[in-house]
Amino acid sequence: MVRVLIFVQEGTFADALATRLEAEHDLEIVAALYMRAPSPQLFTGSRADVLLIDCDLSGNATFDLCKELSRRGNTLRIVFLSDFSDPGRIVRAITAGAVGWVGKDEPLDRLIEVIHGAARGETWLPPRETGPVLRLLMRGSDPRQDDTGQLLAALTPREREVLACLAEGINRRDLAERLHMSPNTVRTHLQNLMSKLGVHSALEAVALARPYLSDRLSRRNLVG
Repeated sequence: MVRVLIFVQEGTFADALATRLEAEHDLEIVAALYMRAPSPQLFTGSRADVLLIDCDLSGNATFDLCKELSRRGNTLRIVFLSDFSDPGRIVRAITAGAVGWVGKDEPLDRLIEVIHGAARGETWLPPRETGPVLRLLMRGSDPRQDDTGQLLAALTPREREVLACLAEGINRRDLAERLHMSPNTVRTHLQNLMSKLGVHSALEAVALARPYLSDRLSRRNLVG
């Protein structure tokens, strides 16, 4: 019996995932939690074997939690769940102590396979990202190790697209047309990325990212 703890930011997703996994005769759901700001104290004394945690929590919350649990010697095997895969983020997850990365759109059978593998001490990565992840690990450096890079790495692909366009001087109306978004969607992405970067305006966000763009990444790499 593998004991599983679920920690995501949406209650509906947490409950649905718990219900589907509980149908497996060899999986036991210890708890299904949902909140946006996890605390290591929540996992103190947990009897779970595997932690499924939402990598799409705000900012660096998931990575920081993973690092702290690893630092404390917690025996939980941590598997990240995410809406998208990115080699840089996966490298950050691995170096923080995670043993798996699974897309939220993956079939349930795949997730169950990863849970059992994690409980056995195995590591699982998305096959299409294995090559890029290994290349980053072999280089011995994640291109987003500094503070600014870590903040940028926490952005979703769409948020990075919006930021890259703003850095080029594209106004919001033209940006919406280029990315085939509504103005409201652009506004939402902008608000989210400003929150993750810890700034209060689009100008601050661009000012924060511009040196990083020019010195470390081309626009193509920032966008993904």
